[in-house]
Amino acid sequence: MRKHLLTAAAVLALGAGTLGLGAVQARAAGELHIYNWGNYTNPELIKSFEKKYDVKVTLDDYDSNEMMLAKIKGGAAGYDIVVPSDYMVSVMAGEGLLEKTEPNQMANFKNINPKWIEVYWDKGRHYTVPWQWGTTAFTVDTAVYKGDVNTLKLELDPPPELKGRINMLNDMNEVINAGLRYLGYPRCNSNKEQLKELSDLLIKAKASWRTMDYATIEKLTSGDVDLSQNWNGAAMRARAQRPTLKYAYPKEGFTGWMDNVAVLKGAPNLENAKLFQNFVMDPENAALISNFARYANGIKGSEKFMDKDMVAAPEIIPPAGTQDPEFVPPCDQKVVDLYNRIWTNLKK
Repeated sequence: MRKHLLTAAAVLALGAGTLGLGAVQARAAGELHIYNWGNYTNPELIKSFEKKYDVKVTLDDYDSNEMMLAKIKGGAAGYDIVVPSDYMVSVMAGEGLLEKTEPNQMANFKNINPKWIEVYWDKGRHYTVPWQWGTTAFTVDTAVYKGDVNTLKLELDPPPELKGRINMLNDMNEVINAGLRYLGYPRCNSNKEQLKELSDLLIKAKASWRTMDYATIEKLTSGDVDLSQNWNGAAMRARAQRPTLKYAYPKEGFTGWMDNVAVLKGAPNLENAKLFQNFVMDPENAALISNFARYANGIKGSEKFMDKDMVAAPEIIPPAGTQDPEFVPPCDQKVVDLYNRIWTNLKK
């Protein structure tokens, strides 16, 4: 876990209603407290926001949606901004944990790619704006394994050269969904026979895994593992240090996701939080995020500010003929309870 404190002087007050189309920009005062995924926020973005609005920004981090939700529901006070993934936006909005900030009325909303407006987790964008989007599959070292990488078999029934050299994400949904795809079974699955088969598959596969950890870049670049379940941006960052790494697009399917900037209900710095939502919809600012985190951002015009190596990177632009990623909505509580049992048994 990393914790950052980035500061600037806090001065003038901000009047309400400064974010509408055609509004005159005003100076903000006070603070902004952001709770985001670790190693995911460009310090230059924060410095730019602080300089523009004279706001003191504090950034804390988490490593899973569930960790963030548990902390917020457990009474953590003082945070203004969180960055939940698509399914978690649905959960948090449904539980009344998010402010309806109406980003669709903000000045920079015009910059959102239309494909990311009528999304299942926030239709019309009443609560959130895009942060980064990408896919979850896995990365493998082609110097170690020289066969076809585009199959989930490599992590769930691996060849000898990869056994004991695999890291899986410590993420219930990603691991279970990978298993369901490999078996050809649907997501949000409550079929007990199919889930028994899934559980048996994962327990057998675990014997070939070295670790279950979110620190995928570190695991790969240190040489600790040769295959890691991974996000595409993290895969690109790892490949920069270990050039023989390749990001897979499994034929059985893979996850698509979008992380989104949301404002917590009762945020103590509500107007500054709205300013930040509008700020990250500016193409140049969105590019700052992508250049650091190495994912696409969903903001039109940001490409011209992005690093050239991202434009054609295989982790961002999949090969021709690759199927579309699957965005998986949140499952109902009955399914979550079943998954929790499988996960608890797997983690023993």
